[in-house]
Amino acid sequence: MSNFEISVLFFLQLAFILIVCRVVGWLAKRLGQPQVVAEMIAGVLMGPSLFGWFLPNAQAWIFPADSQGLIYAVGQVGLVLYMFLVGLEFDTNLIRNRLRSAAWVSLSGILVPLALGCILGYFLVRSSGFFSADVVVWEAMFFVGASMSITAFPMLARIIYERGLSGTSLGTLALAAGSIDDGAAWCVLALVLASFSGDPMIAVFAIGGGTLYAVGTLTIGQKLLKPLGILAEREKGVSPTLLTITLIFVMLGAWFTDRIGIYAVFGAFIMGAAMPRGRFAHEVQRQIEPLTTTLLLPIFFVYSGLNTSISLVDSFWLWGIVLVVLLAASVGKGVACWAAARFSGEDNRTALAIGTLMNARGLMELIILNIGLQRGIITPLLFTVMVIMAIITTLLASPIFERVYRRPADLENALAAKSLSSAL
Repeated sequence: MSNFEISVLFFLQLAFILIVCRVVGWLAKRLGQPQVVAEMIAGVLMGPSLFGWFLPNAQAWIFPADSQGLIYAVGQVGLVLYMFLVGLEFDTNLIRNRLRSAAWVSLSGILVPLALGCILGYFLVRSSGFFSADVVVWEAMFFVGASMSITAFPMLARIIYERGLSGTSLGTLALAAGSIDDGAAWCVLALVLASFSGDPMIAVFAIGGGTLYAVGTLTIGQKLLKPLGILAEREKGVSPTLLTITLIFVMLGAWFTDRIGIYAVFGAFIMGAAMPRGRFAHEVQRQIEPLTTTLLLPIFFVYSGLNTSISLVDSFWLWGIVLVVLLAASVGKGVACWAAARFSGEDNRTALAIGTLMNARGLMELIILNIGLQRGIITPLLFTVMVIMAIITTLLASPIFERVYRRPADLENALAAKSLSSAL
């Protein structure tokens, strides 16, 4: 297909994506699931797993292989903007305020699933069909380990925000632990990518450069960005010029971290966390969030869904692999974080909630898997197995969290308190 034909088809793809995401989102809402979970599922449904299975010709016509490059590029823009918005809502004092508990929860949430993932990777790399022939044993082990260790930080932040738990003990601990957790998982992934590419400098640039970027942006960068907040207060809003300057910083941050090998979402998130709060943050979020969450972000999920084919898992043995991966992921992450929270002095109810939230993989899992697939580390089969695990653990997060932590009276009290504080 020519570039003109792809661009024309892209508008039809967007209309189709919006329709499916809204329908699945409506159904998910009735089941108590957030919209981001619905979009994960919708992306898989639009791929070969359902749409391509029942109507392969129609699916190939709407989503031809030649158009995937454009879908990927636009999806990355949505992903970067979404992670910037997550960073914009993130309070950097959270880690300092709950450092001890967050460190224990995060350490347990990394080491236990990492160890279980390495064991699984050791056995999977010895079976054909899961990894590229160029992958050595330890690379396979640590890639699976990093994938098992990741937390759905954007979804975790969204659940905490929607449940009115921002600033609470639980919300603070979960966000702080999740941020440390994901940072460690990205470092492990950087080591795997460096080894696979045969260039140790990839790991040096990724870990060293990422650390310098995070520290520099959250210290010196935060002071340099402070005038943006002053201008927003003076103008009583965010003008198009001010919004443009903000987006330039976001894209430069995303470019830099992508260039050093960490991934663009890390740069966008840190840039969001360094931005001024108050009127500036509120106005930027108001202007960017609707288009990002309703149009751009679902495109990323569609791209992941186009690479997910559940039909590849076509035997009892492979479904057994899925079950083992799911159990290892759930026990390794959920139980370990629960135990660490209890050890840190949290009550059982809070500890169970922490373990449930940390066990969801969601968006961040899909990012790691897409990197592995694009770099030729894993095959579509392992990609599909891990996507199934990510969807199931993410699907279970909200209902289990509601059951172990939120009760109707608690929810009403929290919302009433939030409304009262807003009024004051």
